[in-house]
Amino acid sequence: MSAPHDAPASAEVAAPDADLTDGAEPATGAIAGRSLTQIAWMRLRRDKVALGGAALIVVFIIAAIFAPVIVALLGHPPNEYHQDLVNPDLQVPDGPFGGVSGDFLLGLEPVNGRDLFSRVVYGSQISLLIAFLATTLSVTIGVVLGVTAGFFGGWVDTLISRTMDVFLAFPLLVFAIALVGVVPESAFGLTGNGLRIALLVFIIGFFNWPYIGRIIRGQTLSLREREFVDAARSLGARSPYILFRELLPNLVAPILVYFTLLIPSNILFEAALTFLGVGVRPPTPTWGGMLSDATQWYQVDPWFMVVPGLAIFVTVLSFNLFGDGLRDAFDPRAR
Repeated sequence: MSAPHDAPASAEVAAPDADLTDGAEPATGAIAGRSLTQIAWMRLRRDKVALGGAALIVVFIIAAIFAPVIVALLGHPPNEYHQDLVNPDLQVPDGPFGGVSGDFLLGLEPVNGRDLFSRVVYGSQISLLIAFLATTLSVTIGVVLGVTAGFFGGWVDTLISRTMDVFLAFPLLVFAIALVGVVPESAFGLTGNGLRIALLVFIIGFFNWPYIGRIIRGQTLSLREREFVDAARSLGARSPYILFRELLPNLVAPILVYFTLLIPSNILFEAALTFLGVGVRPPTPTWGGMLSDATQWYQVDPWFMVVPGLAIFVTVLSFNLFGDGLRDAFDPRAR
């Protein structure tokens, strides 16, 4: 009986699963890596609440930029009186909800009958402008001093940290009221509300930098001990290179997150200062100024307080939701 023949060594081995899937092509490409930005964007796209907040932020920004066009199409000039639509006895608009109608989408103010919709839209210009400029100022100062303190340490860190403590203990509200009271009508080449806006930006931005400064300092203290910084030092990199090419790119995510979370705080602070009478002067509309005027009419016309209060509430909530979404998206421990 003959022995069985062995399979020849040169026999071709069929490719596994070659015919299992009809028409499918085998994957031959390498696995593509994803950057932190791509991963964060994928996470953010899944967060519908954060995307909703971002959409509302875009709506408010567009409304602030194109306020004259929007008011011309849907409202009336913000300082135009409509006293014929106000009840002469009660001094409040006729009709429910402050006289809401097709011509006045959000009703009218008491006494003078100014269009609330137009004043809210124009008020968004002042509130968002001050909030963005003040936040940019505070973030810039906080990042520069926070990175400097965390990276160099020693007496530099001690000096900047103690300065932060002084600013955090400073009676900011009292200082704002006193400063606005002593500043003349014209200073630094500015007059009127232009000077008031500049003062608000300076007060809010310059005295709020320690909050983000402490956060950036802590992040820098952690990053400077990482392996990639030691590797850069071992290759002969100097401090400016390490700061701008190694540390700052890794701080972009927390800076962006806290920037979006500081804006709503500054919107509320601006509204509070204007409410106390140290903000933009009337008749220029602002949300805080409208709330201040509404306190005299909340018993007979509560709608006058609801409209600017709701505008502040929705704007602040939108920025907070978007900021929380960004924080979760950039968190490396998030799934």
